[in-house]
Amino acid sequence: MDELPIGRRVAYWRGRRKMSQQVFADRLGKSKSWVDKVERGVRRLDKFSVVYDIADVLQVDVQLLLGKEVERKPETQNCIDQVEVEEIRAALERYDQMSAFFQAVPQSPPLAEMHKAVSHAWLTYQHAKYGVLARALPKLLRDAQAADSAHANSEQASKAAHLLGQVYQIASSALRKVGEHELSWLAADRSIAVSQRAGDQLLAGLASYRVGSALLALGRVRPALEVNVNIANRLAPGPDRPEADQLSVYGMLLLNGAMAASRIGDSATVRDLLSGAEQASLQLGGDFNHYWTCFGPTNVKLHRCATAVELGDGRTAVETHENMDLAGFNAMLPERRAHHFLDIARGYTQIGDVEKAGEMLLEGDRLAPSEIRCRPLAAEVLSDVLRRTRGTPPAPIAELAEQMGVGV
Repeated sequence: MDELPIGRRVAYWRGRRKMSQQVFADRLGKSKSWVDKVERGVRRLDKFSVVYDIADVLQVDVQLLLGKEVERKPETQNCIDQVEVEEIRAALERYDQMSAFFQAVPQSPPLAEMHKAVSHAWLTYQHAKYGVLARALPKLLRDAQAADSAHANSEQASKAAHLLGQVYQIASSALRKVGEHELSWLAADRSIAVSQRAGDQLLAGLASYRVGSALLALGRVRPALEVNVNIANRLAPGPDRPEADQLSVYGMLLLNGAMAASRIGDSATVRDLLSGAEQASLQLGGDFNHYWTCFGPTNVKLHRCATAVELGDGRTAVETHENMDLAGFNAMLPERRAHHFLDIARGYTQIGDVEKAGEMLLEGDRLAPSEIRCRPLAAEVLSDVLRRTRGTPPAPIAELAEQMGVGV
């Protein structure tokens, strides 16, 4: 799209935002005739201040409006491309709460509709439909921000804040998957503040989990370990029968802490944290998706494999995988299972079995293509498999490599 005149790009993004020329003109403070002339190229946009105003109304980065966007990936890969990342970035850069301090907030969607949209976004993420999620996130962020501002002084304030906190966490998780770690950290950090306003300690605990995940992805391992363990200690179940939600959030913080500890080779801390998470899962009594955590005994086993891989102990990871309860594993949501196949592919490469490693990548790709094709880590593992394969790689691996743009 970078070869198009700027007027055509304005028309394109206005269409993506589902704005009529009249609505767009009203928000800009211009006439419909002015917009029409700009889009047809009859009127030039020669003032940067006007271009920035247009970018603000369309909620896109000004560089995209000027034709600097990166080539989009094929939709069939269902990945988050750079255009969509920039749209999410633009939504995260909004400060509606501050604007509401000075003037009335525009009408926001009803909270019941927002609740349904947020629940759908969680399921979209957990089914690894990252491209679908990316196209929905910018509007969902804007709507959730508007709802939070609109209800700031009403009885619905905590409910609106809770929804916004969840949307920030969904955005954080999706961005981390595709390597946008700084943006992931920003979204998670926003969720911590909003969750406190929502008055929900468990939501704040999960926000801390997202912060820890983003820090870990950024290589900030010790801060990631500290934030997970510190918040887990504050949410530790008491002697009375704990709530299932509390056990789930507490357990996930311990599992994330174990992942951080494994990155620095602290096997003793890994064992302690996994043991604590296992106890929580036994108290929970099964695998559940409370607070969208997918926590339970099976997820603890998946993290036993993942931490073993991080510690360089591929043998233990593979043995744990091969002895896993298949019924429990197959009941997990697609994102969790495909993520595990990627971890185990790494485990097999550590013990020199690149054929099995390739099979694990293919299993993950069949289950949730986006979890394999969209993640930089998967491309690294596939590249390793290709490099260490003797002779011509199997046709399915060669085809996957071609689709992912991975060479030997």
